[in-house]
Amino acid sequence: MAVAGLPMYDMPEVRPALDALWAGVARHLRREGVADAPERLTHELAGGALWRAPDLLFSQCCGADLMGGYAAALRPLATPRYRAQGCAAGRYASVLVVAADEDIAGLEDLRGRVAAINHPDSHSGSSALRALIAPWSRSGRFFARVVVSGSHAASLGLVASRQAAVAAIDCVTHALLARHRPAALAGTRPLCRTAPAPAPPFVTRRDADDELVRRLRSALHGAFADPALAAARADLLLDGIEVLPPAAYARITAFARFAARHGYPALG
Repeated sequence: MAVAGLPMYDMPEVRPALDALWAGVARHLRREGVADAPERLTHELAGGALWRAPDLLFSQCCGADLMGGYAAALRPLATPRYRAQGCAAGRYASVLVVAADEDIAGLEDLRGRVAAINHPDSHSGSSALRALIAPWSRSGRFFARVVVSGSHAASLGLVASRQAAVAAIDCVTHALLARHRPAALAGTRPLCRTAPAPAPPFVTRRDADDELVRRLRSALHGAFADPALAAARADLLLDGIEVLPPAAYARITAFARFAARHGYPALG
């Protein structure tokens, strides 16, 4: 049996909606003749193990993973559209958050402060922030220190407790938390947004043939038009899908190149 997992936004509050959405996608896949579509998502495998699984059928990854360390393992299928501020036409951005009662009016006020990132390889939490700050950097420096939190929710906690002055939060995560776990945003406020980039794509394994990719895309279109899945899509803030050309994801690597041209190759 093939494996499917959606680790990008797998929060406890939306897991029932993720499971319901996948059950619908799986039904449409079986109608398309994909007999080994699993009935359930796996929630046990972390991104790396899932994305390198030889029997991977369906997942979602960060665009930085698609263009970086997992480029040889993954093939893009479609890009979701989200109903969240900072999202439009299959794009998304990051929300820079600061403590609600901090006297921070702009980026310059963050100089010499501590930044929290979810992971060094994250586009939304790290690369997008670096590109935004790059023009303000001096001799490759801007922040006093960067701490790795492990998740966007943990980064929000560090900002709220003033252990960090700023964090860049994927706008989909920010909107999902605002809807399903508003306490996670308590004590923080938005400062600004980063530039947009293609949203985290739905993917399959790299060696999937064109016919399987066609069936996967057809099943996705069916699931996103299925009235029975409307509640699950609403809970996940999903508005549809777009099939972007692979070159669209070069936008992700352009963020790193932009920062490097400004002499800011690493957050610091």
